[in-house]
Amino acid sequence: MIRFEGVRKCFGSLTAVDHLDLEVPAGELFGFLGPNGAGKTTTIRMAVGMLRPTSGTIRIAGYDVYAQGEQARAILGYVPDQPYVYEKLSGREFLHFVADLYRVPRGEGRRRAEELLQIFDLQEHADQLVERYSHGMRQKLVIASVLIHEPQAIFLDEPTTALDPRSARLVKGILRALCDRGTAVFMTTHVLEIAERMCDRVAIIDRGRVVALGTVDELARLRGQDSLESTFLSLTGESPEAGWLSLFNHEGPAP
Repeated sequence: MIRFEGVRKCFGSLTAVDHLDLEVPAGELFGFLGPNGAGKTTTIRMAVGMLRPTSGTIRIAGYDVYAQGEQARAILGYVPDQPYVYEKLSGREFLHFVADLYRVPRGEGRRRAEELLQIFDLQEHADQLVERYSHGMRQKLVIASVLIHEPQAIFLDEPTTALDPRSARLVKGILRALCDRGTAVFMTTHVLEIAERMCDRVAIIDRGRVVALGTVDELARLRGQDSLESTFLSLTGESPEAGWLSLFNHEGPAP
């Protein structure tokens, strides 16, 4: 469903993504993990058509994201790490706008909007302007808008950011249900426990290159670790505790 073939992205002398080869089949919830600056967001922005790769090809359901951009964008959904919504629309109007943008038949789009407002517990706020929404409410509204045209592939950059535990659990359940229906989900997250519990497979990217790919159990066995966190840290560098432990363990001057 989602395929990266030799994808490379350079910004001047900086190589942000280096020869990425990945395939995410329909029905898989795929976690894309890495430290800050590793290339995760750049990868997603290329996949949804916001950035053009320096080289390589990205395909969604067989459509080249650039050569056949209109067809590819029609069947994908994207939740950025900092979602943007039109603040002078109400939540309901925003969902109607997105449904019309994707050419969902008018009656079907309105029906789906009402269902999504209810699912995301936004129905009581549906006619309020989005400018009055909290960060978490905006996040839920954006995720709802991504689902309104029933995409075949969904890209999410830190989808549980700003969500309270109840809403985060709801989103995780929805993503799992979408995968069970055949949707491919490509997700970045810094919360490794979420990836460990949710993802069918994960890739770890560091300095633009994928350094590990497989199920959580496969990666743990490969590195001789007991958790995804331990595996992640062993692959991406020294444990972050080293610096501050040495600071606090340092003996100060004698009194």
